[in-house]
Amino acid sequence: MIAVAGGKGGSGKTTTTVGLARALSRRGASVVAADADWDLPNLAGLAAETRSEEPPRSTTSSSAAQPTITEAPSADGQIRPNRSRPVVLAPPRSPDGVRADAAFASLDAAVPPTMPTLLDCPVGASPDVAAPLRAADRCLLVTPLRRPALRDAVKTAAIARRLGCPPIGVVAVRAASVPEGVGDLFDCPVLGRIPQANAEPLSDPAVQSGYDDLARRLVRRDIASDWRVA
Repeated sequence: MIAVAGGKGGSGKTTTTVGLARALSRRGASVVAADADWDLPNLAGLAAETRSEEPPRSTTSSSAAQPTITEAPSADGQIRPNRSRPVVLAPPRSPDGVRADAAFASLDAAVPPTMPTLLDCPVGASPDVAAPLRAADRCLLVTPLRRPALRDAVKTAAIARRLGCPPIGVVAVRAASVPEGVGDLFDCPVLGRIPQANAEPLSDPAVQSGYDDLARRLVRRDIASDWRVA
């Protein structure tokens, strides 16, 4: 599992989770994207709002019918998304009664290692970020290139390393270019640059191209060696 993490709210984590999941799906991968921000969940909502850009799915068209993390495994404990579009998992309907670490462990066990799994994390300084970072194998850092955002994302990277979830790379969002030294700041490479777009960035061809390029670079990493992608 890859935790998609960042600094403060609005850093682009959720958009990147959806955009990257769709880019991996375009490469033929069966992708699972789970909302790990149970206090402020918006992953399923964003995926539903921008559904029209995806091919129609043969199962359900209702975002309300999307399974939650605790309900996602089928009877034999497996998740089987098709390759036409990612499966997006909303948080539990009553998260107060669910142990987050156990839920993410169940998700990890339910998804075969050949399927990319992305966790849309809470804000970097939140106590709730610990559970998805502990569950994930690596994290992907998402940040605008403004100084306060970079500072917060560096703190998130340090937290992730302490929790055994080392960053594999940085995604610079709403960026026209990436200055030299950004990778050195995080001690990991810059894997993607997503340009500034309109109010609906996931419908912008330049943004989609940015996520396609990110997916291409990501599948070259060691963590993706078992993924079934083109």
